[in-house]
Amino acid sequence: MSGNPAVLMRLVASACAMAEKAGAIVRRVLQSGELGIVEKTGANDLQTLADRLVQQSICASLSKSFPKITIIGEEDLPEEAVKEDLIESGQSEDILQKSCPAEYSALKEEELVVWVDPLDGTKEYTEGLLDHVTVLIGIAYGGKAIAGVINQPFFNYQLGAESADMGRTLWGMPGLGASGFELQEVPDGRRIVTTTRSHSNKLVTDTVDAMEPHDVIRVGGAGNKIIQLVEGKASAYVFASLGTKKWDTCAPEAILHAVGGKLTDMHGSALCYDANVKHMNSAGVLATLRNHQYYASRVPQSVLQALKP
Repeated sequence: MSGNPAVLMRLVASACAMAEKAGAIVRRVLQSGELGIVEKTGANDLQTLADRLVQQSICASLSKSFPKITIIGEEDLPEEAVKEDLIESGQSEDILQKSCPAEYSALKEEELVVWVDPLDGTKEYTEGLLDHVTVLIGIAYGGKAIAGVINQPFFNYQLGAESADMGRTLWGMPGLGASGFELQEVPDGRRIVTTTRSHSNKLVTDTVDAMEPHDVIRVGGAGNKIIQLVEGKASAYVFASLGTKKWDTCAPEAILHAVGGKLTDMHGSALCYDANVKHMNSAGVLATLRNHQYYASRVPQSVLQALKP
């Protein structure tokens, strides 16, 4: 297969290399102490120099290697020349060696949409909650998330800045599997809900309470919450509110689906990742590794009425 890999495999292999470079940029900006923070719509909606540099790096690198794909990034940045040292042209050899699922093997560049969140958990990044931070590159075809790459720039950061193990990249593709983490499940019968740390409201708390959880974890970042699901730290990600956008959920959804999980809105409907969809996930997000139907069935009627797709 490695002789002439399918477009999708080349794209995922490239996205992994780009995500690793992005992680290095995120760490470098933090180390410099000059975060360059600006408020977009308020104190809970921030942008830093890392957001800007990473989006430039990923989008310019994707455009150079795959000129016909559609790329949608979170940050609204002015058109400007991107410095050569931000361009990543490498690819993950491990991924290039894998066989593409038959249903995706003939896909063309122009049929693919890539959703990029250069820094998921920006607020946490500025507050030093570094394990919440991720870089997200999601790939969609026909409105579905079909591959995802997540870089966690500060994985193992507690071991010290010199650690060679700091940072990791996870990727997944339904029909092929996932890599970069050890799949674990919450012990049988335990309901542990992970939800928003800084964007809560009555809809969110009512829905979390309705799940009758044994424990509730409040953390930043959609990517981080999906990692909690696949590593057995939480059994459901519940966010019954506006707030997340398609670039927050595309990559995590693909990885979750690759290991048998499920991500929907609060009504149990699939999210659509076509290039022309509205960016906001206006009916919230419900994600589980197992037992999705249980959690979907517990969503209060009042919440469903308030959250229209």
